Amino acid sequence: MTPSHAVVRIDHQAAEVIRFDAEQVQVQKLHAPSHETRQHGSGVRDEHGFFASVCDALAGIAQVLVTGSKMALIDFRHCAEKHRPPVAARIVGWDLVDHPSEAQLVAHARQHFIERDGLAGSRTIG
Repeated sequence: MTPSHAVVRIDHQAAEVIRFDAEQVQVQKLHAPSHETRQHGSGVRDEHGFFASVCDALAGIAQVLVTGSKMALIDFRHCAEKHRPPVAARIVGWDLVDHPSEAQLVAHARQHFIERDGLAGSRTIG
């Protein structure tokens, strides 16, 4: 069975996509590609491509909570809403977080979905 909930921790360099249900947790780590430019001698990231790969990793997930820094959330939200509206429609929350552990992130997401589903009268996950 594929988990129907996920939490994403995202910044501009990496993302963790954690799919979960009451029994299982599946973690996928994604990294933004970067390359050096001779003109500026700095790293340039393909942000659009990176955010697209995060959206691709959310295929089949019914409800998604996205967490991260303020700028990462703003940038990812803009990209998802503009270029991937079906994915954006499945994102049910945007939370600012500061480097939680994987276990803390899953616990936070479970609590979020319990509160959300409880308010909506839907089944909850444990």
